[in-house]
Amino acid sequence: MVFTSIGKMTGLQKKTAYIRNICILAHVDHGKTTLADCLISSNGIISSRLAGKLRYLDSREDEQIRGITMKSSAISLHFENGDQEFLINLIDSPGHVDFSSEVSTAVRLCDGCIIVVDAVEGLCPQTQAVLRQAWLENIRPVLVINKIDRLILELKLTPQEAYSHLKNILEQINAITGTLFTCKVLEERAEKEMETQTISDSAHGDQVYDWSAGLEDTDDSHLYFSPDQGNVVFASAIDGWGFGIEHFAKLYSQKIGIKPAVLLKTLWGDYYLNTKTKKIMKDDQTKGKKPLFVQLVLDNIWSLYEAVMKRDKEKVDKIVTSLGLKIGAREFRHADPKVQLNAIYSQWLPVSQAVLSMVCNKLPSPLEISAERVEKLMCVGARTFDSLPSETQELKNAFLKCSSEETDPVIVFVSKMFAVDPKTLPQNKQRPLSQEEIAQRRELARRRHAEKLAASQGQELPEQALSGNASEMAIKTGEMKGADQQLSSKMEIMTLKTVRQDGDDKESFIAFARVFSGVVKRGQKIFVLGPKYDPAESLHKLPSGCSAADDLPSVPHMTCCTLENLYLLMGRELEDLQEVPPGNVLGIGGLQEFVLKSATLSTSPACPPFTPLNFEATPIVRVAIEPKHPSEMPQLVRGMKLLNQADPCVQVLIQETGEHVLVTAGEVHLQRCLDDLKERFAKIEISVSEPIIPFRETITRPPKVDMVNEDIGKQQKVAVIHQTKEEQNKIPEGVQVDSDGLITILTPNKYATLSVRAVPLPEEVTRLLEENSDLIRTMEQLNSTLNEDKKIHSTINQKILDTIQEFKQKLEQKLQGRMWRNAIDLIWSFGPRKCGPNILLNKFEGYKRSVWQCLEKPAKTASTYRDFDNSIVSGFQLASLSGPMCEEPLMGVCFIVEKWDMSKFEEQMSANRQKSEGYDGMEQTQAKDNVAAMSNSCATESSRANKEHQEGIQNSAKSSEKASKCKGEALLTDCYGPFSGQLMATMKEACRYALQAKPQRLMAAMYTCEIMTTGEVLGRVYAVLSKREGRVLLEEMKEGTDVFIIKAVLPVAESFGFADAIRKRTSGLASPQLVFSHWEVISSDPFWVPTTEEEYLHFGEKADSENQARKYMNAVRKRKGLYVEEKIVEHAEKQRTLSRNK
Repeated sequence: MVFTSIGKMTGLQKKTAYIRNICILAHVDHGKTTLADCLISSNGIISSRLAGKLRYLDSREDEQIRGITMKSSAISLHFENGDQEFLINLIDSPGHVDFSSEVSTAVRLCDGCIIVVDAVEGLCPQTQAVLRQAWLENIRPVLVINKIDRLILELKLTPQEAYSHLKNILEQINAITGTLFTCKVLEERAEKEMETQTISDSAHGDQVYDWSAGLEDTDDSHLYFSPDQGNVVFASAIDGWGFGIEHFAKLYSQKIGIKPAVLLKTLWGDYYLNTKTKKIMKDDQTKGKKPLFVQLVLDNIWSLYEAVMKRDKEKVDKIVTSLGLKIGAREFRHADPKVQLNAIYSQWLPVSQAVLSMVCNKLPSPLEISAERVEKLMCVGARTFDSLPSETQELKNAFLKCSSEETDPVIVFVSKMFAVDPKTLPQNKQRPLSQEEIAQRRELARRRHAEKLAASQGQELPEQALSGNASEMAIKTGEMKGADQQLSSKMEIMTLKTVRQDGDDKESFIAFARVFSGVVKRGQKIFVLGPKYDPAESLHKLPSGCSAADDLPSVPHMTCCTLENLYLLMGRELEDLQEVPPGNVLGIGGLQEFVLKSATLSTSPACPPFTPLNFEATPIVRVAIEPKHPSEMPQLVRGMKLLNQADPCVQVLIQETGEHVLVTAGEVHLQRCLDDLKERFAKIEISVSEPIIPFRETITRPPKVDMVNEDIGKQQKVAVIHQTKEEQNKIPEGVQVDSDGLITILTPNKYATLSVRAVPLPEEVTRLLEENSDLIRTMEQLNSTLNEDKKIHSTINQKILDTIQEFKQKLEQKLQGRMWRNAIDLIWSFGPRKCGPNILLNKFEGYKRSVWQCLEKPAKTASTYRDFDNSIVSGFQLASLSGPMCEEPLMGVCFIVEKWDMSKFEEQMSANRQKSEGYDGMEQTQAKDNVAAMSNSCATESSRANKEHQEGIQNSAKSSEKASKCKGEALLTDCYGPFSGQLMATMKEACRYALQAKPQRLMAAMYTCEIMTTGEVLGRVYAVLSKREGRVLLEEMKEGTDVFIIKAVLPVAESFGFADAIRKRTSGLASPQLVFSHWEVISSDPFWVPTTEEEYLHFGEKADSENQARKYMNAVRKRKGLYVEEKIVEHAEKQRTLSRNK
């Protein structure tokens, strides 16, 4: 096909009904980029022979070297489907789990997606993840089962076996879709039940419970993949072929004489052809009969592969002539049979035709965006669509209409920012010269050449000619010089421009965006709405009908900018555009200063920011970075800022220690970020630390058996060793410790006493707190606003309160048992950062304060405890942020405050008050005496003087009152200052000692590891896993293949270099996918020493066998510069005498 012009593309952009925004999603190495190559080659952008080899959309060098996609790239394609012309905006996305954030950015901009599945490997973990992402974003999927050639050439399956294998793959994928659909229906039912329950609570009478799940009434047939629905294509992208069954239905309807509609329904499934009656039967009447799909489709494909691979020239010629194809002599004579296969199949069953026609027929246009998806996009957090302002709700129609009228608001979503080399921008490219410029350059070159010749030959004109035409020659030479100067000045300007471009190495950022409503124009002024922008708060501050061009008051999280450049994304190329109609994907230049990672752009301030993107992978791998030469620190800071903007998932932060830390999703992602930092953004040499591995600290219940599995308490203690154990957990004097771990501690000024106990939380509670950290943060914000202003309670969204109530009920269900009785109402705070997985309980008499203030209407009571409430909470926050073992955050710990006695402080306060009152009384009596004395002495003076004097005395009395008042306030503020700090520090220490009184444990971050491998290297995979503390959970074999799937958990601390180790040991036959899963307690005690006779005999006096938890703890302490107890002499050798004894 001929390359489509940009003019044609811009024309197609205006026909919204014929636009398809799609992305290709799949597991790593399932053939996404190869399929994209085949689709691109149909537009003549690349050669069809290079499709699959060039990997056109993998434009980065490291993508080509590694052979995996690392970023999502877009390209616009033109496709003719019958009489209609379509514009297909195709986005290729990565399959590697480390880059799943790029998938999220691609999915948000699309209306449909192509799910690619390897016919051999089938459903893989990342396939499930992308199906879930597509479901969450409400986009419609179609399926391409790729690499069917592997069933023929590698697994050597018969057509019948291949059919049953393909059927299994479809069933597995449909099972995932069914699960997602069921979850959605049950959630909707639960919400309806909540609503009806509130209504029925007010009504009386008999209650009848409806046991139906609501699944019977809902139609889900359109959701599943089935070839007869036309949403499945069978393909081999590397060989350039693919087909949907409608192609064969049309083909065979003429030959067999059966209607195409009947064939379409029966070509897939257990239908058989009765050749005598020429009828299609449902059941297999004669044994050994082949289903229609095998008989009419797969048999033909298998026979062609067989003929080409076996070099059966006659059979190949016969097939080619019967299909009416023209194959070139070069392909026929080629030594590689794959070239011949590609040449035949790409003409007979072109994959681009099959896939793109399926996309046009089955996937929606931007006009068909569902109301449900629009509402989901517009509602951030727990807000409902109904709770948004009326101006905002009106924008829903603009989304649904997707119209391009002048009056419609422009709404654009930027899903990510990506960096490009400024030389690739259209305005910086060397444009082709016009005919006039070429003629000018030619003329200048000719003249210069003539001058050089004249100078070299030293010709002198005859004197007669000179004397006769001197004046004419002078005029001509003057004109020539002037023309030369003009031409040369033009040349200089052009060369200067190129020099400037070469000198300017600053990275340009382009926003990857989609227009949801209105027409975006170059030079247009528009609002940039940050993720925290709230139209409900901002609309009353702005005048109605305002635009970005007006002079407006500053509104938080909203800025104005001008759209400098608009680009059509064409893979590795960019093309300039003047305007972009709605429903199109585009690139926007000039937003670098306004958008960090993603943003919403709109001409209407009523537009809400879109919901944040769903990232499947959590950034967990941390490294500290510093420049090799300290003078280059500014370049590093600038480079890290640019990297943070260019990558949607990476996090850049500066720790308390001053280290610059990079947080990435995995090893491959980390390597890519470091390469970008060195070569593109900072352009300096950098030093990278060992990965900073996160840990958590916790406590457990005291163990019942010791390290040699003997019951604790029955053996004789070894006194000396027991002492060393006690020395490690030494608690200073003045701190009382009960036998059950209750810590009682006084503040340094002895005014307050605190008693704190630490208790481990049940695992389910810790998990629940982790999952609901955002809700706890929202709850904390509500509580703080309630404390500041009571009136705000009525305006709180009821849905948020219902969610908090539901969370409270779940927490109450999990906190069961005698120990946790009534604990739910005594929760004082969560921590660290007021939203973590630790709890502070308030169990002392005389003061009650709860985190559930937003659910009740608390009455403000003034008390001393209330004044110092925040000091206790802050002390708990500090203690939960850094534990005693290695200053890592705590997890799954509950601190119970059982006593908080401030009677001494209250006594001191009352004594201070009495003193200040006594002091005031003395001052007042003195003032009265002075007044009497002065009045006696000044009786003879005039009335005017007396009046003035009395006024002066009154003023002095007032000033003395003021002074005493100030003194009292100073006493009060003095108590608030140092004493609140003392309370905070004491609470922190109490929490730390309470932790040390219980058995402490480290918690390690764990990856779930999924490995696909063949049977012959299974043992080697197990060897690598066991060496790195991995634990295998499941091993299963894929039906019909020799591929095993191993599911294991692996500590993050042991995961560095794991993928390389596995590939080396298995010769590349196994590759793992690592995803952060959970936190797990390391069973061994980091402070363990032998304390019984049996342990002493088993482990020795030093017990110097490797303790994994102690090793991790010491590594973290070393990195943080804390004291580590270890031997100074290491790897010592025995001294030996060199001279022989005589």
